[in-house]
Order: sequence, then structure tokens, then C-alpha cells
Amino acid sequence: MSVDLPSATRREFLPFSPPSLGEEEIAEVADTLRSGWLSTGPKTRRFETDFQAYLGAPGTLAVSSCTAALHTALATAGVGRGDEVITTTYTFAATANVVEHLGARPVLVDVEADTLNIDPAAVEAALTPRTRALVPVHFAGHPADLDPLRDMAKQRGLLLLEDAAHSLPASYKGQRIGAGDNPAAFSFYATKNLVTGEGGALTASQDFLDQARVVSRHGMSRDGWNRYDRGGSWSYEITMPGYKYNMSDIMASLGLWQLRKLDGFQERRREVVARYHEAFASHDSLELPVERAEVEHAWHLYVLRIRPETLTIGRDEFIRELAARNIGTSVHFIPVHLHPFYRDTYGYQPEDYPVAFDGFERAISVPLHPGLSASDVDDVANAVLDVAHRFRR
Repeated sequence: MSVDLPSATRREFLPFSPPSLGEEEIAEVADTLRSGWLSTGPKTRRFETDFQAYLGAPGTLAVSSCTAALHTALATAGVGRGDEVITTTYTFAATANVVEHLGARPVLVDVEADTLNIDPAAVEAALTPRTRALVPVHFAGHPADLDPLRDMAKQRGLLLLEDAAHSLPASYKGQRIGAGDNPAAFSFYATKNLVTGEGGALTASQDFLDQARVVSRHGMSRDGWNRYDRGGSWSYEITMPGYKYNMSDIMASLGLWQLRKLDGFQERRREVVARYHEAFASHDSLELPVERAEVEHAWHLYVLRIRPETLTIGRDEFIRELAARNIGTSVHFIPVHLHPFYRDTYGYQPEDYPVAFDGFERAISVPLHPGLSASDVDDVANAVLDVAHRFRR
């Protein structure tokens, strides 16, 4: 389907979410390259210490991705064959994939209509004697409703593992996500609020992380830096068949400066969000993202939901019209139960999770990152409003 270009279109394409990197990150990486130590070493440990202090977390383990952090946490807790792990269908598939990797079953539940976060009532209804863990996802940077999930986990002796890929630096009832004793998995992928290219972190109690560190390093009793640095010993033992999930000092070099800039990044994100709210609030074809009173939103994503009954086009056509106006977008997320592996393995139908399915069919993520100029933000707002007006029913 071809789209006629409107007369007022940006000259150049506006990417959806490029990283915000400066000369400081480049210099730090260059310093690492000259140091002779590229893998897990002193800069990774510095990043772990700084990240822990920033969140007020009891401990931090830096790893190669959020997926690695999730997998490591479940493996450390002993989740395995025959177990069930309850999570949301409204997430990237990695959240469920790691459960499959361990031979357990991901039990999907629906989400709440306002935040698109996991519905605690649906979690409670899905509990069985085989349930071993709950994995809420803080969608788009808005924390899930943790209190009822914490209560369920405590009462039944379950692992509560937060998928915090979107939620740096979010807070729930005055406490930073990741500051609790239970594990929380963070992402530093190239589009995230803090970027190391790939990379992630696991926060938890120090006792839990002492075990998780072994799981994430092949099951080795000692890591490479301890063995090869001055005074180190070549000897080690494999205490379990672990994984290769360590962060490199090259990635940590980016993270050290990104963490220092994070508060400034978030201030700019909030400014962009305020402008979007102001521009879109009065248009009845657009449902805006929410921020509940008890949370501080990380604003990783700004997810609009169109109201199809007010428009002559659907979500996919709306995205094509924005692309014609040189505005990059994305869709978060294709629910897990719609993907062929999960659909065919468990016999899911699209309508099995009606809130998530409806949210997906109406969702458009528009650009939100610290590098947006005032004119960029206005271009996005004007393009969205132009499409909404032109195709109003």
C-alpha cells in the first residue's frame, strides 16, 4: 500500500531510539582498549559498585544481557523441569524463553488495562502447587503493582523475580526498582535508558548473588580477573554446569559514564513526555500512557494507543502514515501467546488474553530519548495529530 506524502514532512527520518553517547564514553572505552584487559575486570567491578549505590541495592551482578540476568536468577533459585513460572503475556519473548530453557513452563496471565502491567488478580488465579516463581514485567518503565505480588510470594515461598528491563530508574512507593532483596533483572541494550550496547545486571541480596555469580561464570569457583591478575592463581573448580553470562570491561566502560548521566537523561525524558501529554491530551482518538500516583515512571517508552472506532485506519496504517512523515516508531509488544512457538505449543488463541491483545492491536511507541530536540518533539506531535485529524471517522 502506498502512502501519499503530506506537504509538511521532516526532511530527514527521525530514528525511534538511538543511544545518547558522548566523548566521555568514547574516551573510557579507548582507555579500556589500551589497558590490556577487555573482559570482566576492574571496570566491570566499578560499574557494579556504582550501579548498586545508585539504586540502593543490596548487591549487583553485571551480566551480558537482561535475558542472562533472568536466566541466571531462575537457575540460581533452582527452577527446573515440572515447575511453573507465572509471567505476563505482554512482554518481549525473552521473559518466557528463559523459563523454557530450564525445562519449566511459563504460565501466562493478562494485564491491567491502564498500565499494561501484570494483573495481580490474574496471577493469584493462576497459582498452582507447581508454581515456583512470579516474574512481573515493569512495562514501558511503569512499575507493576508489587505489594500483592510480594504478599503472594511470601505466603507461598515463591521467588519474586522482577523483569526490570524498562524500569531504570523507576520507583514503587518511594523505593527504587532493584533496591529490594528479591532479584531484579535490568537491560542495558542499545535502546534502553542506560546503554552499554548489550549488557544487563541482576540485583538481589548478596547471598543470592554469591550463588548467581558462580552460575553466570560457567559454574567456576573463581573468575578470570582473580586468576590472571597480579598475585592470582591458575587453579579453579567447576562446581556446577553454569553459563557464560559475564559483562566485559568494554561494556562497563560505557555504563560508567551512562550512569553518571542518567539523571540528566531522565530529566529530558520527562520534558518530552510532558510535551507529548500536552499535545495529545485533547484528541479523543489517542489514549495516553498513565503514571499512577504511587510510582515514579522511568519513561523508557511512550506508548500511545489509538481508538480505532474514531478513525478510518487501523494501527498498522497509522504507523505507515507516520513513516511517510519521516517519524520512526515501534510496537511494544507482540504478546508472547501470539508467537508461533507458544501458540502452537500451548494452543493459545489471540482472545485468551483480551486486555493484552487489545493493547497490542492499538499500540504505537513514538520516539522518546534524551537526544530529541524541541523541534524533533514538535515534529512527532504534529505528525501524530496530522494523521489523527486526516483519518478521523
